[in-house]
Amino acid sequence: MTKKTIHNTTNSTTSADVPAKMLNRRNLLRGATLVGAAALTAACDGGKDKVGGKGAPGIVSKQRKLKMVTAWPKNFPGLGTGVERLAKRIETLSDGDIQVKVYAAGELVGALDGFDAVSQGKADMYHAAEYYWQGKSPAFNFFAAVPMGMLASEITAWVRFGGGQELWDELSGRFNVKAFLAGNTGTQMGGWYKKDINSIADFQGLRIRMPGLGGEVLKRLGATPVTKQGGEIFQALSQGNIDATEWIGPWNDLAFGFHTIVKNYYYPGFHEPGSALSLGLNKDLWEDMSPKEKAIIEAASAAENDIMYAEFNANNGRALDTLVNEHGVKLKRFSDEILAKLAEVSDQVLRDTASNDELSKRVYDSYKTSRAYSMRWGAISEQAFAHARSLYEK
Repeated sequence: MTKKTIHNTTNSTTSADVPAKMLNRRNLLRGATLVGAAALTAACDGGKDKVGGKGAPGIVSKQRKLKMVTAWPKNFPGLGTGVERLAKRIETLSDGDIQVKVYAAGELVGALDGFDAVSQGKADMYHAAEYYWQGKSPAFNFFAAVPMGMLASEITAWVRFGGGQELWDELSGRFNVKAFLAGNTGTQMGGWYKKDINSIADFQGLRIRMPGLGGEVLKRLGATPVTKQGGEIFQALSQGNIDATEWIGPWNDLAFGFHTIVKNYYYPGFHEPGSALSLGLNKDLWEDMSPKEKAIIEAASAAENDIMYAEFNANNGRALDTLVNEHGVKLKRFSDEILAKLAEVSDQVLRDTASNDELSKRVYDSYKTSRAYSMRWGAISEQAFAHARSLYEK
């Protein structure tokens, strides 16, 4: 048998040694590989392949120009500015493919009309507090704030890891809306009162601006709750149409100038211990979005939820110092007797709210379970530490 010598041709073979048919086949395979790589790059780039842009030519991405309506005055500190920041972040994360135009309260729809506008497709997104929609379902209150309810960190924990988001999706989905947490003002103040509140009896006959279930609590104590958007409160208070008001906290209250009318400033805000704000999208729009677009909306909302809460905490302390030391505001605490009665009536209101329908009951049960865990942990963690820290500071 003739012995054959096998040569390593990896580096020695030239085009002259290869038949033309093999060359054509090799070139075809190489071309197919390059096209496949370009397609993969385009896919990983989210389909963002505009003419003159990045990625392979000939593939055009979908660009969106969305309208966001809000419940807030234009450029109002924390609320109005936070919405603008949220819109900008969505645009930045999408490299400009999702552009959001923000409309302040009254510019496109009324402050309390954002939900209907988004549900019906007249606007694409809203930024507001969910308790404004309690006329649709009382269960919406739990996704904003309820009296004697959750702190900011606690409601975030419930929504993200305690089943809250799934219940929220079910509730909002009935109205063609998809919503996310997208801001929090933290624990609110008890409000501005023209007269002293020394006992529960002092709520009798009081006309107070307080939306949501907190207003229902005071109604059962003899007060008359009034729902007014932020821009209407100062005039109503100055003209005597209301006797008291709550808004948010020192930073925003100072900006509105309530201290020029009333000097009694009560705390704590039993009605809104951690006021969550939300970004709501038309559900048809949401379902039309790509996974990348959805991820951008979720990430931008989560970021604003954290940033807004930090911003309010950073500014409330300084604003409170200004109100007390420069404007003569009288900082007063509700008595334990008053707070205990407010807690008792709050519990009754929440249970009554849960009895409204089957979904409200499930939302309430989930909320209450999560709150119990948070209260138990909070008592031996942040609450205990805050007490320990204050011992020396006192």
